[in-house]
This record gives sequence, structure tokens and C-alpha cells, in this order.
Amino acid sequence: MQTSQPLEVQAINDRVRVAGSFLKPLRQTIGKVIVGQNDMVELVLTGLLAGGHVLLEGVPGLAKTLTVRTIARSVDGTFRRIQFTPDLLPADLTGTVIYDPKSQTFGTKKGPIFANFVLADEINRAPAKVQSALLEAMQEQQVTIGDETHPLPKPFLVMATQNPIEQEGTYPLPEAQVDRFMLMVKVAYPTLDEERVILDRVVEETLPEVEPQLDGEQLLQAREVVSAIYIDPKLKDYILRLVHSSRYPDQYGLKELVPLIQYGSSPRGSLNLARAAKAHAFLRGRGYVIPEDIKSIGYEVLRHRVILSYEAEAEEISSDDIVKKLFETIEIP
Repeated sequence: MQTSQPLEVQAINDRVRVAGSFLKPLRQTIGKVIVGQNDMVELVLTGLLAGGHVLLEGVPGLAKTLTVRTIARSVDGTFRRIQFTPDLLPADLTGTVIYDPKSQTFGTKKGPIFANFVLADEINRAPAKVQSALLEAMQEQQVTIGDETHPLPKPFLVMATQNPIEQEGTYPLPEAQVDRFMLMVKVAYPTLDEERVILDRVVEETLPEVEPQLDGEQLLQAREVVSAIYIDPKLKDYILRLVHSSRYPDQYGLKELVPLIQYGSSPRGSLNLARAAKAHAFLRGRGYVIPEDIKSIGYEVLRHRVILSYEAEAEEISSDDIVKKLFETIEIP
């Protein structure tokens, strides 16, 4: 048993090297369009490989939509962009049953949700009915139209954007829906040098065309390899302790966090932390997870799953502050 484990990991390493051969040209293609924003690109790729939906939060003009569109076009699959507005209806998203007077029969007209990659732009602009329709698609990978249930194409991934500073005319996402997103990525401003490159490209109109670097079948095969990546039982325990400490911080010597946390992470936090860590290892060309993989994506997996109390908000303590404290306290195996 002791000798088989290194051989097993080596075999997975070989599979990662073969299955990940598209990563270099994919990154090069994305880099021709997206200037900087390396963390955002890396995290969207993490969600892509782990099969987890991604929520991008940032002020307008930070290339959130462009990044999602570029990555989607880099994969040879169907892509749909849906602009969420207050007057949007569930049928505008999922489709509806229509009557054909010529044949005198009812037929199903599928909506834009039936695509491999769906960009839900400004998702918090739509009312709760639309959000709940999207919820079924994200969780169940299917859509109900009339009395029929239709499976969504594979791969299927929702990448959503929202503006954190403009709340007028918005419908904040309920915790149940936010929890469906594997990652919540906070998008930062570009550096001065990066913005100069952006300015030159836009002024000179030198934005290149995006060519697909892999197809949907290759992506599904890569996801199978990601699932097979080895994670040590000690690291699984580390993940469980991190998530458990967000619910019961006093059991880990963090009594000062008790009044600041209203609700800790759900079990999806543990599942998604493990899956995202495996995808992060895949992006690094490894067939095994190390603690750095968990720490690198920990904030994006947990920040939207730790619900703060009014006291924390009054003291201007963010969920990132809480997650940081958890990582500092929970000992790495």
C-alpha cells in the first residue's frame, strides 16, 4: 500500500500533463485580449475545469464581460450573453411553450439558457422569479418548460457579473442562490502599466480575434482528470476543519468571531473547496493537491458562504476578514 500511492500519483501526474496540453495556448490566446487581471482569468479557468459556476463582482469597466466572452470563445462551444434587467421574465431565460396555428399543436421554444456557456450580465438586476429559474438550471443542469423537463447541454457553466456599488433598482441575490456559485471573485482595478496597454489597444483598435483552443469533449475529459487528482486525507480534514470553524469558531479558540458570524459555510463549502483545489493543482500541472492550492482559492470559495451579523457590518468587518482569521488559526497539516 505504501509503494502503490507514489505510483498512483505519478500516473495522475502523467494524465494531467497530457490532458492539460491545451493550457499554454489557451492562456496565450486569452492574454492577447485580456490585459492583466491574471487572478480573475485564473479563477474563471478554475471554475471551468472544476465544473463550478463563477460570480464576478466589480465596478463597471474592469473587463469582466470581456474575460468571460473571451474564455467562452476559446472553447469551441455555444455561448450566450443574457443582459439581466428588471423587466426580464423567466420565459425570456428558459423558453416557453408556443402554439403553432398551422399545425394546431404546441411546441417548445428553448431560451438562451440552452448553451454551453452562459454569461448572466448584471445578475442582480433581475427579479426573484428570474433568479429562481436560473437556480434550477445551475443546480439541476436541467430546465422545466411547461410540463416537460429538458436537460442542458454538456458542458454547462454559468458565469455571472454584478456591480457591488450600485444598488438602486437591484435585487440582491439570496444566500441560497449565491451558495450555488463555486467561486465569488472580486475584480480589482488594473495597474497603471496595464491600463496604458489597454488604452493603446483600444485607441489603435488592435483587439485580436479569438480562436478556439479546445472543444467541449476535451474540456469534459480534462474535468475527469481533475476529479481523479489525489488529495491526501489530512488535507481533506484540513478543509473540513476550515469550514467547521466558520460555523463554530469558539471550538477553535476564536470566541471573538462568534458575535460576528450569523451563519457559517454550508457543506457546499467543503465540496467546492476540494474541487477547486484539485482544479488549481491541474492548472499548476500537478496530479496531487498541496495546502497552497487550498489557500489560493479559499477566499473565493468561502467569502460568500460566511454570512455576517449586523454587529460585524457595524464594525465594518468583511467576510474576507473572517476567512483570513480562519486560515491563520486552523493549522496546516
